[in-house]
Amino acid sequence: MWLFFYLLQATDGDVIDKDKLTYRLLPQSILKYFNVTENTGEVYVTNSKLIDREVNSLYSATLQARDTNNLIGTTVLEISLTDINDKPPKINPNSYNVFVKEGEKFRLQIEATDADEPESPNSKIVFAIVPTKYSENFTIDAATGVLTNSTELDREALEPAAKGKIELNITATDKGVPALMTSAAVTVNVEDVNDNKPIFTASSYEFSVKEGVKGDFVGSVWARDLDQALDFNRISFTILGGSIGSFIIRTEANGTGYRGDINVDPDVELDYEAKTKEFNLQVEGMDLSGSRAEVEVKIKVLDVNDERPEFKPEGPLQVEENSKDTGSLGSFSAEDKDGNSSLVYQMESCECRCNGTYEPCDWMLVDGKGAVTINPEAKLDYEECDKVKVWAQVVDENTEVGENNSISAAEMVVDIVDVNDNAPEFLISDAVIVLVSETASKGSSVTQVTATDRDSGINKEIEFKVTKVKYEDTNSQIEDFRTIFEAVTTQQKDFYVGIIQPTEGLDSSKKGKYLVNVTATDRGGLYASTELKIFIIDKSFKVEVRFGLPKTEVVASRDSITLALSAATKSAVYVTAIIDDPSRVRALGDTLMMAYFVYPNGSALSEQDVNKKFTDPKNYDLLAPYNLENVGKVTVVQEPTNTLQFGLLGLLGGLVIVLIVLTTTLVCTRRSYRTKLKAAKAMKYTNMENTDNQRGGPVVPGTNKYTMEGANPVLNLNIDTVTDLGFDEESSNVERISVNSFDDGMSLHSENDRTMMVIQEEDEESINIEPLGAALAQRANRREAGSSEMGFTNPAFSVTDL
Repeated sequence: MWLFFYLLQATDGDVIDKDKLTYRLLPQSILKYFNVTENTGEVYVTNSKLIDREVNSLYSATLQARDTNNLIGTTVLEISLTDINDKPPKINPNSYNVFVKEGEKFRLQIEATDADEPESPNSKIVFAIVPTKYSENFTIDAATGVLTNSTELDREALEPAAKGKIELNITATDKGVPALMTSAAVTVNVEDVNDNKPIFTASSYEFSVKEGVKGDFVGSVWARDLDQALDFNRISFTILGGSIGSFIIRTEANGTGYRGDINVDPDVELDYEAKTKEFNLQVEGMDLSGSRAEVEVKIKVLDVNDERPEFKPEGPLQVEENSKDTGSLGSFSAEDKDGNSSLVYQMESCECRCNGTYEPCDWMLVDGKGAVTINPEAKLDYEECDKVKVWAQVVDENTEVGENNSISAAEMVVDIVDVNDNAPEFLISDAVIVLVSETASKGSSVTQVTATDRDSGINKEIEFKVTKVKYEDTNSQIEDFRTIFEAVTTQQKDFYVGIIQPTEGLDSSKKGKYLVNVTATDRGGLYASTELKIFIIDKSFKVEVRFGLPKTEVVASRDSITLALSAATKSAVYVTAIIDDPSRVRALGDTLMMAYFVYPNGSALSEQDVNKKFTDPKNYDLLAPYNLENVGKVTVVQEPTNTLQFGLLGLLGGLVIVLIVLTTTLVCTRRSYRTKLKAAKAMKYTNMENTDNQRGGPVVPGTNKYTMEGANPVLNLNIDTVTDLGFDEESSNVERISVNSFDDGMSLHSENDRTMMVIQEEDEESINIEPLGAALAQRANRREAGSSEMGFTNPAFSVTDL
């Protein structure tokens, strides 16, 4: 390929040679690397594969320019090659094999070179360790390539199959673009040192041997050395003391460790009846470096089997409820003074403590070795039974003389440990609550829920929380609502109570119900939920109850009054306020009680319903002591105040008062006028029937009447019936009495007047009765006919009010 490298052009003063110069690159040997374009003077690479900066970085050539007359001009070119990252780093050697003793510090210098331009990124090398199983124990300096161990090397920590070898892979990467990398293997041989002492597989050993048998095998102890080299882990056993020359020990290799076989000395015959019946041997295990360990070995001399086994006391066991563990919870332990006993355990009975009383159960089993296990078919439940007692017997199968069992059975107590396996349970309660929005302020108690947990301790602690609130309107439409209720948790003995409180004032315009979801959660996260239905009673059902008692007495008797009102209406009574009667009418009560009367299903009583209940004769005895006056609905004041409206109401009230005064005046004037009219007509009848007996007197001017003693002169005018306002029918008893008394007052006149009245009664049918008398007669008949009509008295008014 041609690579344009540089453009060189010559100049010639001859005009004829302009743009006609030709170029040539010398010597001939340079042409395999570089050449020039004959007409333009562009120098380019002829073969990029032949130029290598690492082989030759500088080239010299002569550039010749020739004109049309073969005149020549020359210049010398020096061509320098720039470096590219084409040489990967090289680790020398490409593998390492080093040795280091465990516990010593390790250091290895990794050498690497790069043939690219020195001190350039292409030749700068970064060292790293490829992650392998044990690579985290080493670190390498990225710049220098120094490999060291970051932790202490321990051959025993390596897998035995590795035989102390750790294989590492080291990489060397340059910083060129793209980066080039090479790697090398490093084998680290961790040499073993004798840094471990023998370890016995048990903290102590216990054996038994029959008396009278020479060279009898007693038992074996086992030990191993963690050092991997054979010269370092070989162990030999020695009895340091306690054998009193009665036992010997031999060492044998056994797999990865060594075994020490203990035998009775062939020259010694043990005697049970001798003073020593038990030997405590101190056995030592030592490796070739002198590192050693000791273990205690107890050897019992066995007598002829004639003793009964005896139980050892054991402490109580514990197991969690619901456990399915098939292993041993613990074991019965017994001993036999005979040295050759073979003890077998048998369960006699099992009892569980349920509700404080023990009763037979099958929760536990005892195997032949005395291990106490859980019966797989039983379910351990702490809430049902919290303790188990197991009785077992032990039998010595090798007994030769006498009884082979213990004198009495042994008792093992197993405590059942409570776990959090029971969710809280809500106690049965009415989930329907009626709430008067006016009385439900922030922090007030609306209702409460109660829950308990069958677990014990902290597992039974419960916390209540309102998790969700929905609102259902009167059209049964349900929508999610903000959480406007909260639950405050309290404890009452073994029960937990969640007090439900509003977090804000409730909207009194809503007439539906809230569906409140309450959860009870224990410490373990187990929970139960319940839904409360809280009905909202709006202000339209607020009733005003009026008492003829001072406010102080109503407040003092509030509880008993509320109880009486609730009994009369068969409803719950919610009192919102007790105030003085703003009207302060003297004949009425002085106190108003604002209350709601609500049934458990959320329905409320209206004013008419409450009034009907109160007027029921059955409730008289309940309500009579409280001087209950009446029931009225409370007027809800609309805000803001309308000044114009109040002005119009005031004007209307003034007109009503004026009308009342005018009407009252007219009624009183009419009554007086009618009284005088009746008196005049009575006089008229007298004059018509007995004119001879009338006393003479001056004539009343403008009339045909004479003044007489006891007479009541009035103008002889007829009353127009059109102007009769009908007050006669509504006249009171007082008016009637006054009219009758006037008639009876006729006896105050002369004897002639009384005579005329008698004559009038005898000749009644022959007298032409004046229309007023007929009207009065008809009025009397109407009163008698209507005497059976129901009437009522209104205690709200009195004649003294007028």
